[in-house]
Amino acid sequence: MQTQLGQANLMSPSSSGLPNEWKQWIATNKLRQLPDGCLVDILVQRGVDIRMAIAEVKAISTHPYFQAASAILAEQNQQAEATITRQAIQVQKLETQLDIYRHLEKLNPNYNQIQRVESLSKSEFFDNYFAQNTPVILTGIMKNWQALSRWNPEYLKQEYGEVAVEVQFNWESSPLFEQQKEKHRQQMKMGDYVDLVVTGGKTNDYYMVPFNGNFDSPEFKPLLQDVEIFSEYIDPSNQTACIFFWFDPEGTITPLHHDPCNVLLSQVYGRKRIRLISPNQKALLYNYVGVYSEVDLLNPDYEKYPRFKEVEIIEVILEPGEVIFLPVGWWYHVESLDIAISISFTNFLINNYYNI
Repeated sequence: MQTQLGQANLMSPSSSGLPNEWKQWIATNKLRQLPDGCLVDILVQRGVDIRMAIAEVKAISTHPYFQAASAILAEQNQQAEATITRQAIQVQKLETQLDIYRHLEKLNPNYNQIQRVESLSKSEFFDNYFAQNTPVILTGIMKNWQALSRWNPEYLKQEYGEVAVEVQFNWESSPLFEQQKEKHRQQMKMGDYVDLVVTGGKTNDYYMVPFNGNFDSPEFKPLLQDVEIFSEYIDPSNQTACIFFWFDPEGTITPLHHDPCNVLLSQVYGRKRIRLISPNQKALLYNYVGVYSEVDLLNPDYEKYPRFKEVEIIEVILEPGEVIFLPVGWWYHVESLDIAISISFTNFLINNYYNI
């Protein structure tokens, strides 16, 4: 209590009256709405006559300076409450608007489906999917990738076994592993990581670090020779920190989240189950911090997150040789059904930087 009330540096009161420091202390704590009785008790404990303590606490309340300060503080509190109220109304209006969009999108005959097409021209992709914020799976645009026939765990160990990679460990011990990923990073050789993935079986306890920058490393650059950039959609001149390499054990989970940019995820080896949720359902997803939902999609706590019951999920299996377009703002959850190798791209021909 003494620390809260800030008495440490105050002079002891004298019998002739309270020093100004003590009067300021009384005024400050009355503005904090500390009870008069509490203030009187502390003054008495510090040697002030109880009659003087009561008189001084009452006197402060009638002082014009104190009344002016009280009025200013009350006005500030009213303004703060009004701001909070306006923000709450704005949030409610946005949620109502999203609910309207959520009901309208159900009128689409393709609602809750992800189209699978062999390929799309540049204009078809950007006009019908990128600009419309609509996911799509492209089944034929990786046909020329040598990676499809070369990349597997044994190949990575043989060709890149001595290269250092960053891996995250102990995910299962931390429910916030994605938000706290820096705490889980370790370096190891690719060959040792391959052995861990191949012999470790199904697990969600370790994973090659997302956004690892492997393709920015000279040791990994040759891997890109096995990849054909989708020049209809992707800017080949902009590759720094825009192309990402994913290599994960069977059972790896990427929890429910959205990206602040559009993504093309290309599946090279193994399969991934991807569950998608329209951004119009954001109000149901309990997103309070960053890009993550607080809900465990595979084991939702409906008592804690009751609105999640209303969520409608689209589920697809991404096979080797398939590419999925994940539009900005769409929520998705990824589960590796096998040992999986993927590449993702964010360097589109159109600006792909958003503040969401």
